[in-house]
Amino acid sequence: MSKTRQELMEIIKHRHKNTVLEALGISVDAFDPEVVVSLVVDHRHLQHAGIVHGGIFVLLAESAASIAGALLVDITKYNVFGMEINANHVRSVASGKISAQSRLIYQGRTTLVYGIEITNDKSELVSVSRCTLAVRKKNSR
Repeated sequence: MSKTRQELMEIIKHRHKNTVLEALGISVDAFDPEVVVSLVVDHRHLQHAGIVHGGIFVLLAESAASIAGALLVDITKYNVFGMEINANHVRSVASGKISAQSRLIYQGRTTLVYGIEITNDKSELVSVSRCTLAVRKKNSR
């Protein structure tokens, strides 16, 4: 594991203060071989009908893919960010823990594609997403 990868893992796991991850109680549970992020459902994640808002599933999916993508490239030279994401929500959730696991589908020079499955605490599929990430050289200034 390269030093920059180890540093990124530490940043993500321990220094995500003042990010959406902290604000919504999202944790990074695994880095290898696939990234897993999760949260315990509370009032911040619910829509008016008392179930998790679909946007939360998309946020978890893109977070898992983006972290995985950042671990795959040299982050001292490249930025990784979402270009496109789609999601199909197949089961509602009102409580418990939900987890998003990323899986690399395609790795190109400037594009990464991940499949992400979100499951509930009974390991039932809740949502499935595909996320395309851009890999771009950092601006030199």
